[in-house]
Amino acid sequence: MRLQNFKTGILSCLLVFVLVLGLSVQSFAAQKVGKEKKFVLGWLSQPQIVEKFGRISDSIWSYAELGLQEYKSAKILADTLEKAGFTVERGLAGMPTCFVGTYGSGKPVIGILGEYDALPMLSQKGRVPNQDPVIKGAPGHGCGHNTMGTAGISAAIAVKEAMDKYGFKGTIKFFGSPAEETVISRPHMIRAGLFEDVDAVIDNHSSSGFGTSYGRGGNALFSTVFSFTGRTSHGASPWGGRSALDGVEIMNVATNYLREHLLFSYRMHYVIIEGGEAPNVVPDKASVWYYVRNSDERLEDMYRRVVNCAKAGALATGTELSIRVITAIHQRYANKAAAELFQKNIELVGMPEWSEEEQAFAKALQKDLGRSERGMPTKVGRLREPRGVFVGGGSSDVGDVSLVAPLATIRFPGQVPGAISHHWSSVATNYGTTAWKGLNAGAKAMAASAIDLLTKPKELKQLRDEFEVQAKEHPYKPFLPDDVTPPLDLNEELMKKWRQLMEKFYIEDK
Repeated sequence: MRLQNFKTGILSCLLVFVLVLGLSVQSFAAQKVGKEKKFVLGWLSQPQIVEKFGRISDSIWSYAELGLQEYKSAKILADTLEKAGFTVERGLAGMPTCFVGTYGSGKPVIGILGEYDALPMLSQKGRVPNQDPVIKGAPGHGCGHNTMGTAGISAAIAVKEAMDKYGFKGTIKFFGSPAEETVISRPHMIRAGLFEDVDAVIDNHSSSGFGTSYGRGGNALFSTVFSFTGRTSHGASPWGGRSALDGVEIMNVATNYLREHLLFSYRMHYVIIEGGEAPNVVPDKASVWYYVRNSDERLEDMYRRVVNCAKAGALATGTELSIRVITAIHQRYANKAAAELFQKNIELVGMPEWSEEEQAFAKALQKDLGRSERGMPTKVGRLREPRGVFVGGGSSDVGDVSLVAPLATIRFPGQVPGAISHHWSSVATNYGTTAWKGLNAGAKAMAASAIDLLTKPKELKQLRDEFEVQAKEHPYKPFLPDDVTPPLDLNEELMKKWRQLMEKFYIEDK
């Protein structure tokens, strides 16, 4: 009887230990977990840690700062790293809101990426399952970047704590990357040499699921503003003028005819950002902003053809054309060995347990959107394989990083399944306890993966060997022209307009 009670007690203690770490019994049994990894998982499972970083995420959510204007968001992340013992360099690569936090010394050097910019026109109250803006027309976090930067720093700090406790060598770096929504910062960060010594990079993204993938994905992109300058005149005597707006419109007609002759992999979108102020005055200035997207192999040729359409508009209207490249980026090449390692740690961590209130909110939002009312997910996803020749999807400047270091992305939960990206419904889900649990799960998977790469040379070698083959097949040649600098003015006036109205709704972390 005593022996049976002893065995039962041991099993009970083991079960409690596993649950405290937030791990499933199945995944714990299936993997041999080292002391360093157990430590970071346990450290991140502490309720006060979950709440601390959750509140930082909520603060960034409330700031909702647009790209290259993320002064408060970058500061709260950088300050938190600095207080934890990291050396933080700020204002890097020509961008005031770009920073790198570093801890440790020597090899290997493992990087973690983080983003924190919001999107325009998406203001929405948190955890309200119907459209209800905080301030109509103001920015909002419709892609979860508030959770991503926070998940990244919490993972980095957890690894630092393990390094202090167990004394293993290496360096952990967090790369604070502004303006991902306009895919701007990473090419400049690479050009500035910020990734030169990095052996592997862990990327992360907010999601409604928990998983990762490998292979080529997304679209390469040129983001360009085409500006036409003409001559103004009274609308009653237009023969004396040269309409810049006509130049824009002829360019747009030409690019729309061009669509017929582009391979189906292309994507092309534009908005007229300047076109005159009154119908009875011939506009002497007009501008159109284009996103030109395609595969790495086809992008430059497609872009040249779009530029020719702009030149045709200028020639036809007798106006002058100026071209400003905002950014230019590659597709993403996710490392298979990295993804396989990350997937193991995702399975080890497991999906968070959602409360009844969190499930009720999810179902209410799904109902409002006309989606299946299935609530929050309960199982992690499987490793996703490459999709084939046509990769489609959006664009991210993470792609450029994947061409200078082995990289894969951990997609962590927290968003409600059925919520729409870049939409008020996503903003509603990126705030509060569901988001806290999701980013914490992502931080655990990132920290566990960083521990593996720092303490298991064979794991890191697999990533590096695969990357060296890729680097020979796809050597990094930036699409970004040499003379392009970060467009620090891009969202400056827009953010000035909204910041003064939003400040009274800021959630300041104490």
